[in-house]
Amino acid sequence: MATTTANQQAAPASPGPLKRIILIVLIAIIAAGAAGAGMWFFMSKRAPAAASSAEAAPAPAAVPLFFPLESMTVNLQSDDGQQHFLRIGLTLKLNDAKTQQQLTDHMPEVRSRILLALSNKHPDELAPLDGKRALATELKTLIEQPTDKADAPIHVQDVLFTEFVVQ
Repeated sequence: MATTTANQQAAPASPGPLKRIILIVLIAIIAAGAAGAGMWFFMSKRAPAAASSAEAAPAPAAVPLFFPLESMTVNLQSDDGQQHFLRIGLTLKLNDAKTQQQLTDHMPEVRSRILLALSNKHPDELAPLDGKRALATELKTLIEQPTDKADAPIHVQDVLFTEFVVQ
C-alpha cells in the first residue's frame, strides 16, 4: 500500500479546462487594456503638441524668385600685357515679381553698372573663393542702387554665379 500512496502523491493535480480558459481570457483582457491605455496616452500627448506648434510656427516664407541675366563677357585689367577675359552668368534671387519687373524695366542701366564694375577687376582678384564672394557682394550693392533719384532701392536677396570663366 505504500507504493499506491506514493503514486497518488506524485501525480500533480491538473487544473480544470475552465481555469485555463479563464486565465487566457484574463491575460487577453489585461493586454488589450494596456494597449488601449498606451494608445490613448501617446495620442493625447501628440495632438495638443501638434496644434500648439502649428500656432507657434511662423508663416512660411515666400518662395524666392530666380531671375537669370544674360551672360556677359568683359575684358579684365592686366598688368602683364596679356588680354584677360571674364565670361560671367548671373542669376538674381528676388523676393517678388514686382522687383523683377523693376529690374527688367531698367536692365540696360543694371547691365552697364555690372560691366563697368567687372572691367575694372584683375584676374588675380577673382581667382580665390573670397574674391568671388566679394564680387557677389559688390554686384548686389550695385544692382540695389536706385536707377532714378525718386525710386526706392531694389532689394536683391542674393547674387548667384551660374557661369564664371576667367581666361
